[in-house]
Amino acid sequence: MTNAEREQGISKLLTDLPEPEIGRTLGQLEMLKGVRVSADGTVHVEIELPTPAYPQRERITSVVEQSLQKAQLLNGSRLDVAYSAKVRGKNAGGTLGLRIANIIAVGSGKGGVGKSTIAACLAYGLQHFGARTGLMDADVYGPSIPHLLGVAQEKPVALEQKTATGESFTRIEPVVAKGIKTISMGFFINPDQAVVWRGPLLHRAITQFLKDTDWGELDYLVIDLPPGTGDVALTLSQSVGLAGAVVVCTPQQVALLDAVKAVSMYRQVKIPILGMVENMSGEIFGRGGTRRKAQELGVPFLGEIPIDADIRIKGDEGKTAALFEEGCASRPHLLSMCQQTSLEIARQLLETPSMPTLEIL
Repeated sequence: MTNAEREQGISKLLTDLPEPEIGRTLGQLEMLKGVRVSADGTVHVEIELPTPAYPQRERITSVVEQSLQKAQLLNGSRLDVAYSAKVRGKNAGGTLGLRIANIIAVGSGKGGVGKSTIAACLAYGLQHFGARTGLMDADVYGPSIPHLLGVAQEKPVALEQKTATGESFTRIEPVVAKGIKTISMGFFINPDQAVVWRGPLLHRAITQFLKDTDWGELDYLVIDLPPGTGDVALTLSQSVGLAGAVVVCTPQQVALLDAVKAVSMYRQVKIPILGMVENMSGEIFGRGGTRRKAQELGVPFLGEIPIDADIRIKGDEGKTAALFEEGCASRPHLLSMCQQTSLEIARQLLETPSMPTLEIL
C-alpha cells in the first residue's frame, strides 16, 4: 500500500470515528483537518477542536490510535496527533455590527444564588483556556460585576469616531479587568444610587451596551442577567443570536422552584438552554438537587460549584480572577463548568447548518 493509499484509508476511517466528548463523528464536527504519512511512515493527524476549553484531548488521541491499530493502518508506525482550536458560533449580533462568535446569557430564577459570581467565573475560565472573552453586566438594578472584577473605581471612555462618509458616532471603550473586557451600569452610577427604570429604558440601555461598546472580536461574550423572569431576556432574544442560557441555582427546593420558571421563560422566548449549574453545593444547602431537576427538565447539567469561603472572600476583594490560580480548591470545579458549557455550545451549534468562525490567534 502506498502512502497516498494509506492517507486515503486513514482519512475515511477517521471521518466516521465518534468523538468522545460531544458524541458525534469527527466528520460531523469538522474536526479532522488533515492526514499525512511522512517518508519514515509516521502518521500525522491534524485535529481542530471546536473550543480551546476542550477537556482531555488525549482521549481523542487514544481512540484514533485504537481505531488505526484495529484497521491495521498504523502497522507499527509512530502516530503524531496535532491539535488546534477554532471557536465556532452563531451570527451573534451581526445585525448590530458585533464580531462575537457566541453570546452566553447567565440567569437565575431568583436572587442570592451567586449568579453574578458564576458569570464572572465563566468569563475568566474561558479566558484561562485561551478564548477571547468579554463580560457584560445586564443586571442594571444590582450591578455587581465591577466589584467582583476589582474595577469598581474605573470608568469607560467614550470616543468620538467617524464613518467612511464622515458621520460622527460614539463608541464606548470597555473597562479591561485582567484581560476581560467589561461594561456595566455600575460604572455610570454612584454606589448608593438606585436605578428605577421601566421596560423601554432597560431595552435602550441593554441595546447600547451591546452595539455601542467596542467589544472587538470575541469568542465568547458572557452576559450577567438580572434575577427572575423579566424584560432583559426578551430584549436579548430579539436583538442577538444567543448561543444559549446558563441557569444558576442552589440545591434547595425553594430555589429550584424559581429555576424551573427561568428555564420555562428561556424556552418561551426561544433562547436555547445550555444547562444548569448548582452553586453553593454542600452541607448547608444540600447537594444534587440541581442535577436531579436538570434531568427532570431534560436540560444538561454543567456542574457543581462547592460552597467555599474562598469564593466569597475573593469576590468581596474584587479578585475573582484569582480563583483560577493553582492551589485554589474551587478551581477544578469552575474549570469543569466552563468546559462543559463550551462543549454544550459546540453540540448545539450542530443544529445550525452554516456558521461563521473566529480563529484563536
